[in-house]
Amino acid sequence: MAPVATVSAAIPASRLRGQHGRPDMVSVGTIIWLSSELMFFAALFAAYFTIRAAEVDLWAQETTHLNVPFAAANTTILVLSSFTCQMGVFAAERSAAKGGPKVGRSGSLLQVGEWGMREWFILTYLMGAVFMAGQALEYTELVHAGLTMQSSAYGSMFYLTTGFHGIHVAGGLIAFLLVLGRTYLARRFTHEQAVSAIVVSYYWHFVDVVWIGLFATIYLIM
Repeated sequence: MAPVATVSAAIPASRLRGQHGRPDMVSVGTIIWLSSELMFFAALFAAYFTIRAAEVDLWAQETTHLNVPFAAANTTILVLSSFTCQMGVFAAERSAAKGGPKVGRSGSLLQVGEWGMREWFILTYLMGAVFMAGQALEYTELVHAGLTMQSSAYGSMFYLTTGFHGIHVAGGLIAFLLVLGRTYLARRFTHEQAVSAIVVSYYWHFVDVVWIGLFATIYLIM
């Protein structure tokens, strides 16, 4: 029995629901769902480029309202949050492999190397919240400059694409809160809980990659 337990503990939580090394169905289902979401954003990209090709002069005029350095800084925060999220996943897998209840830090808050999944996910949540606040600030400035959804075709596409992405970011933030809340309620941190953390990380990485594409399309290809 001991060798079997050792092998099970060594298998990453991303591949386990409990036995035989089979891919976890929750993870597989999430990947399939994210693929459908990718098609949705692909349609938004297609609509954006189609309207842009028909309104070249409008795009040249309206893009002057964009604050590219601010958007670049906000993008950097979101991209870095993917790294902190993944650090949390690594910590979750280590905790699940040990079968222990501890998912928080082992040392002081300043000892980043001793952080657990909880600290990394809290930091990721805060970075995501900062990104959302930055996007809200940008919307406010653009509205004051006269760029709204009703003002032009460009305004409609800008708010449609970035707005839907913002909804996805908000969904990710809620998911982080649910995972973090579960760590406070559970007595032990199991493989099943590690899978939940990993699934959330899949979603968050997806959100980040989509934003990189949106940032390049909206702010760089003007």
